[in-house]
Amino acid sequence: MKPTPRSSQPPYSLDRAVLEREVVIETFRAGGPGGQHRNVTDSAVRLMHLPSGVRVVAADSRSQHRNRDTAFARLIARLRLLNRVPRPRVPTRASRQSVERRLAEKKHRRSVKQRRSVGRGSVGRGEE
Repeated sequence: MKPTPRSSQPPYSLDRAVLEREVVIETFRAGGPGGQHRNVTDSAVRLMHLPSGVRVVAADSRSQHRNRDTAFARLIARLRLLNRVPRPRVPTRASRQSVERRLAEKKHRRSVKQRRSVGRGSVGRGEE
């Protein structure tokens, strides 16, 4: 079985300029601590990447510009994971020597257990 050739172009672009055209940017009020300034400004940013359907939220800072940069960094990290093409698994076989060794060990174990049960008879089985 031949491995499939990898495409030279990843499915999703990681360039910030391209991403800004492909995303829908929403701003909303972030909850949590931060005081009066945070409660009255729409500083949290949500990015929706339309081609992949990935959503990213950043509400870490009180600054919308900083949250936007953080959200784009998170989006690029997520898209990098989606762009990763796993290497195809090459199935392996056990060597003949290892198969023979395993079967010999099983035969030995079987004979040990048979010798163990031969000497007992009906002792220990609850029959009197």
